[in-house]
Amino acid sequence: MTLKQKTINGIFWSAIDSFSVQGITFITGIVLARLLTPKEFGLIGMITIFIALSQSFIDSGFSSALIRKKDTTEADYSTVFYFNLIIGLFFFGILIISAPAISNFFNEPQLKNLVQVLGVVLIINSLTIIQRTTLTKRIDFKLQTKISFISSVFSGIVGITMAYNGFGVWSLAFKTISQQGMNSLLLWFWNRWRPTLIFSIQSFKELFSFGSKLLISGLIDTAYRNIYYLIIGKYFSAQELGFYTRAQMFNDLPSKNLNSIMSRVTYPVLAQLQDEPVKLKAGYKRMIKSVMFISMILMAGLAAIAEPLVIKLIGENWRPSIIYLQLLTFVGMMYPLHALNLNMLQVQGRSDLFLKLEIIKKILAVPTIIIGIIWGIKILILGMWVNNIISYYLNSYWSGRFIHYSIREQVSDIVPGFILAISVGLLVYMLGWLMPAGNLVKLIIQILSGGLLTISISEFFKFEAYMEIKNIVLDKLKELRNARK
Repeated sequence: MTLKQKTINGIFWSAIDSFSVQGITFITGIVLARLLTPKEFGLIGMITIFIALSQSFIDSGFSSALIRKKDTTEADYSTVFYFNLIIGLFFFGILIISAPAISNFFNEPQLKNLVQVLGVVLIINSLTIIQRTTLTKRIDFKLQTKISFISSVFSGIVGITMAYNGFGVWSLAFKTISQQGMNSLLLWFWNRWRPTLIFSIQSFKELFSFGSKLLISGLIDTAYRNIYYLIIGKYFSAQELGFYTRAQMFNDLPSKNLNSIMSRVTYPVLAQLQDEPVKLKAGYKRMIKSVMFISMILMAGLAAIAEPLVIKLIGENWRPSIIYLQLLTFVGMMYPLHALNLNMLQVQGRSDLFLKLEIIKKILAVPTIIIGIIWGIKILILGMWVNNIISYYLNSYWSGRFIHYSIREQVSDIVPGFILAISVGLLVYMLGWLMPAGNLVKLIIQILSGGLLTISISEFFKFEAYMEIKNIVLDKLKELRNARK
């Protein structure tokens, strides 16, 4: 199989993985939102940052280092496995000890037991990272898709059953634990890799020299992305945080899925082209055009249909989530572009520059966060817009320098998709605003009209990104049909 075929196959299975898993998670979230209250979602949101930061320490940037390294050995994998396990146990202990302080900080007594129980996820994940890394390095997402799908269905059943039987916030906690636990169990069962009794200091030093910068970068970025949960929970209320987390749930379905798909697949693919600059730029350019075309269309469309979507799926009680969702879509629109630019820095081995950029971007974000605390959640999200623009400039400037792909050239590649997305999004929004129909009918008509407009305009103007995506889809469908014969 050629690298192009591996890439398309990887994207295909990664897309099925992400959208099937997130689709199940999304449906589960809708059911849970009807069974639970905004405050119960807010309680889980309050401790997200602590779990996420601990998880960043467990990975330590070693996964990226292993994927980038062309001649990985058994000693490399086993060394990282044992290190991850030790760190997982360490941070589990830290969470157990710090749980009372976290509970007191938010003035929510329930958080103590929640933190201590959810902390077990860190140990589970530390056992799983290398299993997933070996599959990603081989650009094998088919098995990961199968495992993720089963785990999501299983955890969804656990969460909904517990919520229906009155377990409240604990249904959300055990949904997370059961998903990660089943995922780890199946990875160990179906993936053939097993650790050996090797811990190589030389391997550790070599991988950590690259991964340590990514660790610090990851910690900074994780803290930034989750600081909003902490701020809203501390300075506003658990209920407001609940509204924000539901808006984030809707926003994440397209944005983080697309981000996850492209990050997982493009990094190992680009890493294989790191010594071929002409092919690297050509492949990178195609990725940015295609990915951003999809991202901008999906996110602008989501902003347009936000009101009937939220009201119909989770109810009138969640109406305050609508404006948060509409604002967040313009933040989520840029996620895949940031991921691709940062992947290029990793491919070039510049984890040091990766770290410097993260520090600069997060320092520049501090004033907007402070303003948001003073003026409210909407202003906090608008501050994210400003940070997004600054981050894009810094990321694209430096990543582009390595392959002679300037910001001007990159912007010119994505502008057609942006103009199309905003135009169609506005038309779809106006259609919903003018339509007297109920939310379900309005939602269906908006989605169908948006899709039809996008395809018609793209076919008429023959947008390069659209044609690239169309050809890939048609080729894949043809391949699947031939496989059945």
